[in-house]
Amino acid sequence: MNKQEMLELMRSNPAFYLATVDGDQPRVRGMLLFRADENGLVFHSGTMKEVYAQIQNNPKVECCFNDFKNGCQLRVRGQLEIVNDNALKDEIASHPSRAFLKPWKESGELSDFYQTFAVFRMTDGVGVTWTMDTNFAPKVDVPL
Repeated sequence: MNKQEMLELMRSNPAFYLATVDGDQPRVRGMLLFRADENGLVFHSGTMKEVYAQIQNNPKVECCFNDFKNGCQLRVRGQLEIVNDNALKDEIASHPSRAFLKPWKESGELSDFYQTFAVFRMTDGVGVTWTMDTNFAPKVDVPL
């Protein structure tokens, strides 16, 4: 699978699992991708969540996407950066797929929302695919 096919798999299957580290303990949770393109992977959380502190302490993560229809798994590893861009935060919060963010954004001062809404971006990630057909084949790293 090439880079463009990997980006399309992520866009078509935006629910993914994110692995972080908490001290010496791995932690995994489901997340929702906002964007995957030439500029990287973008998703979000709140600064009050454990995932935010874990990323602050160690920005190296791995994401796991599944295309169950085609029997393909994509793991993407890399380092996250926190994006402090209020225009991007507004874009995410107003997107139809993020209606669940509207009450949070409108619940108080806008500055409070901007401070507690964390946006993450992974650039220079590396993707690896898995299928039953390639189960025992050597893994091929694809720069994203």
